[in-house]
Amino acid sequence: MEIYIFRVSSSKKNKRLIIFSNNQRPPLILPMASSHTHSPQDPKPLIVIHRIPSFSLTFAHRLIPSFSLFDPLAAAGDADPAAVLRSHAAEARAVLCVGPSPLGKETLDCLPSLEVVVTQCAGTDHIDLSECRRRGIAVANLGDAFSDDVADCAVGLLIDVLRKISASDRFVRAGSWPERGEFSLGVRVDSYADLQLEGKQVGIVGLGSIGSRIADRLIPFGCMISYTSRHKKPNVSYPYYRNIHDLAIKSDILILSCSLTDQTHHIVNKQVLAELGKDGVIINVGRGALINERELVKFLVEGEIGGAGLDVFEDEPNVPKELFGLDNVVLSPHQAVLTPESIKAAQDVVVANLEAFFSNKPLLTPIGWD
Repeated sequence: MEIYIFRVSSSKKNKRLIIFSNNQRPPLILPMASSHTHSPQDPKPLIVIHRIPSFSLTFAHRLIPSFSLFDPLAAAGDADPAAVLRSHAAEARAVLCVGPSPLGKETLDCLPSLEVVVTQCAGTDHIDLSECRRRGIAVANLGDAFSDDVADCAVGLLIDVLRKISASDRFVRAGSWPERGEFSLGVRVDSYADLQLEGKQVGIVGLGSIGSRIADRLIPFGCMISYTSRHKKPNVSYPYYRNIHDLAIKSDILILSCSLTDQTHHIVNKQVLAELGKDGVIINVGRGALINERELVKFLVEGEIGGAGLDVFEDEPNVPKELFGLDNVVLSPHQAVLTPESIKAAQDVVVANLEAFFSNKPLLTPIGWD
């Protein structure tokens, strides 16, 4: 059963969280924290649910038995959510960040007792990490809960771009096969073709949990792997390049699986695209802003790069319309992580991190500050 948080009753004396499920049962009505101090009758730890309006907490039912949940956006009504947060959650020690909801200094200022931020994402670019670090606030992400599914998606995008599977599907559905004859050939994956995935030089940008799994999946295809990361990985035999430029020059394919930071913003720019070359392919399952999207569109439209498989974009959900008609481009609506298995795993990690924190145990998936 999915649960969606909608509103809180307006009575100041009786703050209640009203939760509607996606079936026909009556709504669940839960008491909410309404003062700065927990009463003996409500000993459960307080968690602030931080979200933007387009996101909802879909597993509140797993948290309710152990925690008291406070959603300032739902509670505010016509009031200022920041004021509501200051009034009702100043003692909160934990925040659950729903999806990539931006969490910045303004919100942190409302939570003077905050000690931990637990996010539902593998990435943390939506959180002001420097401010959290300055305040001594720990941050926990999802670790490798999404890694297998994202790696699968990256390889799927790559094969789709090379073999033009999506484009050929459109060709058949449009009735073009009997009218126009053979569809233009893609790159072969089997060992009998001159142009094939086997033997391709694949450069991975970010050989972390996701990147290493991508490499593991491509090795059986006969790809040759190299990588760049913040640091050279111990006990990894793949060739390491200190920067993306050297990697691009040596690669037929670039796959982006790194985090978005100030240092990696637009790490793929005009120069990198030119170094990758006219036959090069780029796959992005990281964050949209890893690529200068305007330059990528220009290179693709002008035929200065071989193709692209993109699960993420700079201004989601807005995607450059110039890409829609290109058969060498495969587009996915930021769904690399969206499988039932990964969603369940992500919920498990969030719950485990919160339980660990309030039990004075180490977080399962804390981020490093290096």
